[in-house]
Amino acid sequence: MEKPRRCYDVVVIGAGPAGAVASSILSEKGYRVLVLEKQHFPRFSIGESLLPQCMEILESAGMLQAVVEAGFQYKNGAAFATNNQYSSFDFREKFSTGWGTTYQVQRAQFDKVLADCAAEKGVEIRYGHDVVAYKDMGDQVQLDVISEDNTYQVEAKFILDASGFGRVLPKLLGLEKESTLSPRVSLFTHIEDGINHSEYDRDKILISVCPENNQIWYWLIPFSDGRASVGVILPREIYEQNQISNHDLLRQYISKTTTMNAFLEKAKFDTDVRKMDGYSCDVTHLYGDKFALLGNAGEFLDPVFSSGVTIALKSADLATHALDKQLKGLAVDWETEYAKPLKQGVNTFRAFVDGWYDGTLQDVIFAEDKSTQIKKMISSVLAGYAWDKKNPYVKDLNRLKVLAELCRA
Repeated sequence: MEKPRRCYDVVVIGAGPAGAVASSILSEKGYRVLVLEKQHFPRFSIGESLLPQCMEILESAGMLQAVVEAGFQYKNGAAFATNNQYSSFDFREKFSTGWGTTYQVQRAQFDKVLADCAAEKGVEIRYGHDVVAYKDMGDQVQLDVISEDNTYQVEAKFILDASGFGRVLPKLLGLEKESTLSPRVSLFTHIEDGINHSEYDRDKILISVCPENNQIWYWLIPFSDGRASVGVILPREIYEQNQISNHDLLRQYISKTTTMNAFLEKAKFDTDVRKMDGYSCDVTHLYGDKFALLGNAGEFLDPVFSSGVTIALKSADLATHALDKQLKGLAVDWETEYAKPLKQGVNTFRAFVDGWYDGTLQDVIFAEDKSTQIKKMISSVLAGYAWDKKNPYVKDLNRLKVLAELCRA
C-alpha cells in the first residue's frame, strides 16, 4: 500500500553523521523532521578517524554520552612516518581551546549510534528509501521517494542533503563541478592487525609516506577490538599502470614502508579490499532557496587529515542555526551565515591538503627544529580547529608556505 503524502518542516537526505546531528538538533527545537536513508544501518563507510573538534558538536547535539559509552578506540593525536623519520602531534598540546581527544571508530557502529540518538529524540528515520526527484512547489519542496515496496512523495519546507558521496541533490539539480584537486584512487580494508610492537602508539592515527613517491601515502587507524583500517592513496595514473589485484597492490605498497610494515608484520588481511576512485568533489553552490548541502554532499577534499566527518558535523551545526531562524520567519543570509563560515574551515583544510601534496606540509611535519608554539598551532588544525581565526595558520593560509621555507633553509 502506498504511503500517504505527508508534509514535514524539514526532510534530511541521509542518516550519516551530518544527517543524524542536523535532524536531532532540529527535532529538539520542535520541528517535524523526516530522514530518508537509502541504505540499511549498520552499513560500511570510510572516514573512521575523528578529530577533537567533533566532540564539541556531538556534545551540543546531546550525542556525546552515547559515543563515549560505545567503547570506541581512544585517540589523542596523529603520527607521521617517512623512511626512517617519525613525527607525532599530541592534540592535547594545541593552540586552540577545546577538546584534545576523540575516537577512532568503525563507521558502521558509529553512524548507527548517532542515528539511534536522533530517533530517540523524535526524528523519524526511514531506511531503504531513495530520493529520486526534487520539485520546487513554491511554498515547499516535493521529493519523489522509492522504497523496497513502493513509490511515494513527501513535502517539506526545506531539504538538507546529507547524502555524503551519494550527492543526491547535486546530481538531481546539476550542481556538481570538478574538484581542483588531482584525481586519486584509494584502496582500503579492515584487518586483524596483530600489533604488539613496543614503539606503536595505538592512541594515534599513523600516516606514512611512500619512500619512493611522496604523492603516495597510507593510513593505519586502530580500533578497540584488535582490528584496524588500512589504506593507500595513489595518483590515478599510477593506479592505472597496475597489473595486479587491489589486494596484492595494497600489500605491495605497505611492504615498501619501514615503520608501518614493521607494525603490521603479524597482521591478517582477512577482508576484501575496497576501491574509491576520484573521491574529491565540489559543487557550484552550497544552498538554494529551499535546500542546503551538508558535508560530503557539498565538497570533499581528501582523507589525509581525516577532515570529512568534522566538516560534516560543522556544516550540520551551522545549517541548523540558519534554518531555525528561517523557519521562524526571520531573515537569513545563507551566504554569510552558512556558506562563508563553512568554507573558511574547508579552505584551511584545503591549504593543508595542498601543502601535503606539494611537499610543503611534509617538510614542516618532519622538521626537527619546530618551535613548541608553532607545533601547537599546526596541531590545532590537525585536531580540526580549522575555524579558529586566532590561530595564525588559519588566519593567513600562506603562512604555511613561509614556515616550510624556513624549515628547508
